[in-house]
Amino acid sequence: MPLTLSEVRACGNLLLNRLADEDLRALLPHLQKVNNRIKDVIYNRNEPLTHVHFPSTCAFSMLGFMETGAAVEVGTVGNEGFTGVELVLHASDSQETCVCQVEGSSLRIATDDFREALKRLPSLNLLAKRYLQCYLALVSQSVACNRLHMIEARFARWLLITHDRLQGNEFQLTQEFIADMLGVHRPSVSLVAAGFQAAGIIEYKRGHMKILNRNALEEASCECYVAVKARFERILGVSYG
Repeated sequence: MPLTLSEVRACGNLLLNRLADEDLRALLPHLQKVNNRIKDVIYNRNEPLTHVHFPSTCAFSMLGFMETGAAVEVGTVGNEGFTGVELVLHASDSQETCVCQVEGSSLRIATDDFREALKRLPSLNLLAKRYLQCYLALVSQSVACNRLHMIEARFARWLLITHDRLQGNEFQLTQEFIADMLGVHRPSVSLVAAGFQAAGIIEYKRGHMKILNRNALEEASCECYVAVKARFERILGVSYG
């Protein structure tokens, strides 16, 4: 049974909620609510894109891989956007590997239906293009951040972005996964997390993260967090903080 308009609105994807009721109703027959578990691979690099996901309570990481198999996060997607931004540029294969970073639900639509919707719904097409612009800004800022800023600031920034997109202050997150996302060794994450915990900023135990002091976390972050957030607010008109 197709989702209702109120059900889709309640899912909380900020991009879909920017659409007028009439345009959103056109998408209802094609949207399916799915649950995503942590580390689920949504799609692999250079593979055909079969679906587009609009995150609700989950968050996805876009990973770049080296020949050695090492991976680093190059972008993230939460309830402010959608996966498969390449489709806006008429691509058919993925440029990155998409993995579930924080488990939760998303609204899924088949790629062919999404392409058709971009043709039929000018408002969706415009929002998708604006989101692509914001996503590229996020990726470029992440490159600069990973190169120039200390792990403590990057750790804080990453937690802030994740916290912004979720409901509540607690979520599951392993040290191994954080290390992969930041492109560092696991012992480095252990040291940083221990320092933040000692300062009363977070509580972290057995892969369970709890944000205790949001203001202190913002103070510990670099300017990249504010820069990217401002770009989303200015171009897309959404605030995921």
